[in-house]
Amino acid sequence: MTNKKEKCERDKKMQGRLSVWLVKHGLVHRSLGFDYQGIETLQIKPEDWHSIAVILYVYGYNYLRSQCAYDVAPGGLLASVYHLTRIEYGVDQPEEVCIKVFAPRSNPRIPSVFWVWKSSDFQERESYDMLGISYENHPRLKRILMPESWIGWPLRKDYIAPNFYEIQDAH
Repeated sequence: MTNKKEKCERDKKMQGRLSVWLVKHGLVHRSLGFDYQGIETLQIKPEDWHSIAVILYVYGYNYLRSQCAYDVAPGGLLASVYHLTRIEYGVDQPEEVCIKVFAPRSNPRIPSVFWVWKSSDFQERESYDMLGISYENHPRLKRILMPESWIGWPLRKDYIAPNFYEIQDAH
């Protein structure tokens, strides 16, 4: 019984203001604690991401500061990360949150938030180009850095570079 009570207390300490608000309104997520700057980090399932993104926008997170993606481990999950800011007039220290959405490597599909935050356009395209995460309902999801003919996803940890040779020390 004591272990269960201690775990509950520990979980409460990991929850920030937004996590408590999401729980109160019955929105499924997982608190990942806080980063080194004290910014709350939440994990959202891909199937819940679009509706929660709209709710966060309405709640006041009106600025997408950045979106990026990374390969968690070779053969493992891929992650799409969103840094959101709640900008209000007259507030010196805006509230921030980091959202992580994990997708399976075999079929990495995450709903696009382009229609919520237009600034995600190029950022989601870059994540698609480098890691192969397909952002559903993105209006222009195509390669942005690599040529259209490029095969594979260069930032995946299991990526094998194609055979090409650079001329080095040519004097």
